[in-house]
Amino acid sequence: MCLAIPGRVLGIDTDERSVRTGRIEFGRMVKSVDMTLVPEAEVGCYVLVHAGFALNVIDEREAELTLGYFAEMAQYDETDERGE
Repeated sequence: MCLAIPGRVLGIDTDERSVRTGRIEFGRMVKSVDMTLVPEAEVGCYVLVHAGFALNVIDEREAELTLGYFAEMAQYDETDERGE
């Protein structure tokens, strides 16, 4: 199973070979991501990222909803209070 994480595009750079790289914000973390597959992506939009590649542009509401679910899941431990 693969998991793509939504992130907000903070900036986009293009190198001498015309490869687009984006600075993507995932909560408090910022990573460099290959933007080749989403030429329509712009600063401020949200993209789904898997294995260092932005795969799709998604709307802000969908991104915020998914990020909220991740934050909620982070509150739970892998075991419950009984240690099961």
